[in-house]
Amino acid sequence: MYDVARLAGVSHQTVSRVINDHPNIRATTRARVEAAMAELRFTRNSFARALATNESRRIGVLIDSPVQYGPTSTLRGLEEAARGRGYHVSVTTVADDPDFSVDAALGQLMLQGIDGLCVIAPRASALAAVRGIVDRCPTLVITAEADAGLLTSAVDQYGGAVAAVEHLIGLGHREIRHLAGPADWLDAAARERGWRDALTRAGLPIHEPARGDWSSDSGYRAATEPGDPAALAGATAVFAANDQMALGLVHGLVERGIRVPDDLSVIGFDDVPDAHHFLPPLTTVRQDFRALGADSLGALLDALAGDPEATGHRVIAAQLVVRASTAPPPAAP
Repeated sequence: MYDVARLAGVSHQTVSRVINDHPNIRATTRARVEAAMAELRFTRNSFARALATNESRRIGVLIDSPVQYGPTSTLRGLEEAARGRGYHVSVTTVADDPDFSVDAALGQLMLQGIDGLCVIAPRASALAAVRGIVDRCPTLVITAEADAGLLTSAVDQYGGAVAAVEHLIGLGHREIRHLAGPADWLDAAARERGWRDALTRAGLPIHEPARGDWSSDSGYRAATEPGDPAALAGATAVFAANDQMALGLVHGLVERGIRVPDDLSVIGFDDVPDAHHFLPPLTTVRQDFRALGADSLGALLDALAGDPEATGHRVIAAQLVVRASTAPPPAAP
């Protein structure tokens, strides 16, 4: 910085103001400083800045089960929002590796001198470790359910599931089954609860759901293997807990000679980019991950700034997207 100041003929404080986009700098001075920076190939040293200000402008992100569409899309939304606010993102992922626990991942992020922590935690097992770190670092958890003592945010999983089931009820369906996600996933639990509550309020029967693992293969098995089709027997509609399982489910149904939606309607959740190219195009529930990322980052930065209102559970609405995979039930013979 002092070299830039000498070359530009200004003080090092002026160079600092240019770097930090201070408004009270004459355009000619700013141009001279920027030209000197370019000539000297000057870039800001983030480590030196962190030492001087005690701020790294770096947000740590821990992702549990990163291979799934929801967590990776949430990360993209968060990264985009962070860049817009002048923050960098450090990411650590945890899957099912017994040698790299959530505790180890959190410790790795803390060693990087992060200002705040965002945890994309779809499984209940990750939350216990997070509770042990909130006193050391401002933390936000992206999770379907509110949790006392944690700052949390989410797309409304429960409300989205209710909207999906109410859409099917509105079409005239009375036998609506559920292809649920893994039992330890908080999003899956919220979607299943929305399905149950919507049926209960409508006075419709509830059958225990078939259960998948989010993959298209598990949706296919639900339609074709001896165990799971029994959970779908008698259905006129199926609410699948994500679009990938819905894709496999439709594949398996078609192989069995069951037409979608003529014989059985199928609705998914997520609105993956290719959902409108499924055959038939998939009715589903859209999650706005860009809005979730921006809102989550804003809440975390408010917590960093000491805002006493930066608490509780923040919710982004889900949106029903109606396409061709749902229709009224077939008429009784």
